Amino acid sequence: MKVVSLNLNGIRAAARKGLYEWLPKVDADIVCLQELKAQPDQIDGEPFHPPGYHSYFHAAEKKGYSGVGIYTRNKPDRVQVGFGNGFEDADSEGRYLQADFGDLSVVSLYLPSGSSKQERQDFKMDLIARFEAQLQAMVESGRQWIICGDWNIAHKKADIKNWRGNQKNSGFLPEERVWLDWLFGENEAETGLPIKGDAGFTDAFRVHNAEADQYTWWSNRGQAWANNTGWRIDYQVITRNLEDKVIKGSEHIYKDERFSDHAPLILEYDL
Repeated sequence: MKVVSLNLNGIRAAARKGLYEWLPKVDADIVCLQELKAQPDQIDGEPFHPPGYHSYFHAAEKKGYSGVGIYTRNKPDRVQVGFGNGFEDADSEGRYLQADFGDLSVVSLYLPSGSSKQERQDFKMDLIARFEAQLQAMVESGRQWIICGDWNIAHKKADIKNWRGNQKNSGFLPEERVWLDWLFGENEAETGLPIKGDAGFTDAFRVHNAEADQYTWWSNRGQAWANNTGWRIDYQVITRNLEDKVIKGSEHIYKDERFSDHAPLILEYDL
């Protein structure tokens, strides 16, 4: 099963850049999209509902902002739009969409950035704290989970080019990174902050690939793309019962074409 995750930075802009010509070539079973920046009526027709896929979207209430989507070849048994009770503030921004297939659940997730102002950073930290109980419930369910998306946090020094200059910036703050340590059950934190436990998830890209300079986002400022001055902030986060299902060598960040300031993250699973 091939799964793609991609932050579009605008689904209509990505369409103009060739996204829908590329999709048949990549031949994915599931495509998780983030940052649609579109209302349902704006993406009602072609090419936004590609042939051969069932299409699901969760738009933000605010026009031209956020939103997530899922394309899937197989029709899900169930689709959940939004985190649910207690997450009304996040659900109004269109940040969570879940599709269930038998014992497997696939999520398209778009965690907020805190780079614009302190209030948004506070919202980000509050949201991930609230999300913890839901993540733990996912693991305890015994189901298989693939949570695709833009998590807006680079985990390790290997996941960001200019790590020294970004330690006080949103997306690479010690408290954000130690939260990923908890998510992935890391034994040693680069941040020096204590790890509070192990949530029971794995960074699927890192199951077989430990190389540095593997980035999924580049700033539009300066020559970030040309110089590969990037961040790895897009993930496929999986429950441990899927670790042995990640096909070695399938992990791929597609950079031959640019549909966004993010690159598609592609992995295959023996499912």
